[in-house]
Amino acid sequence: MDFALILFVLSVLTGALWCADRFVFRKKRPQGTPEPVWVEWGAGFFPILLAIFLLRSFLVEPFRIPSGSMIPTLLVGDFILVNKFAYGIRLPVIDKKIIDSGSPKRGDVVVFRYPQNPSQDYIKRVIGLPGDKVEYINKRLRVNGEEIAVKQIEDYLHTDRLQYSHRYVEKIGSVEHQMLNDADAPPFVSQTLPYPGRENCVYTVEGLRCTVPAGHYFMMGDNRDQSSDSRVWGFVPDANLRGKAFFIWFHFGDLSRIGSFH
Repeated sequence: MDFALILFVLSVLTGALWCADRFVFRKKRPQGTPEPVWVEWGAGFFPILLAIFLLRSFLVEPFRIPSGSMIPTLLVGDFILVNKFAYGIRLPVIDKKIIDSGSPKRGDVVVFRYPQNPSQDYIKRVIGLPGDKVEYINKRLRVNGEEIAVKQIEDYLHTDRLQYSHRYVEKIGSVEHQMLNDADAPPFVSQTLPYPGRENCVYTVEGLRCTVPAGHYFMMGDNRDQSSDSRVWGFVPDANLRGKAFFIWFHFGDLSRIGSFH
């Protein structure tokens, strides 16, 4: 379901009712006559719907984290805010960029339309920029030949499955964050989907090496062995970017999670 399209249609319909009442029917209505129901419940919602539509389209949009691919940075059930103008101003509904206001940096957490099914929104971390050479060999990450620094800290307990994962502090670009690896998970990708630019990647029993095509990004989840990401379904086109995730605004049962993150 395309909520942006539904919101746009409702804004247009209630806006038409508001204009009809404001410029036509209000002038014909006898003074002191109460507003008809269609004005109170139709045109009356127009300013609210318009404000929500503009806010979600150009400033910030809320999302809910549906999976554990970004643990420990983001947990299932986190409600987050996404900066909609960080990577360019786009026309709502058709999602066409009209103003270039920036581009992703390595380490950014980004919401984007899933390349295999653009009706779905995914969230991952930017690992490789256009032209970068990304290697993930034996669970060690290198970008343009430089190994990404990591430091192991205390293990992470997954309370839903009572299992521990090795936890590391990793620095990608200027962003320092935590990520997980499962000790018993293999380093290689067992199965991939067909995707544009597949010829840019070499898969081995040790992992993979990819060169990111122009206008695309290589994304990975922080829960490395429990994430379906660019290793599986390929690169994310710039046109699919929705915005930069930056703030947890709610989580049922754990209000301590409210705040910014990296």
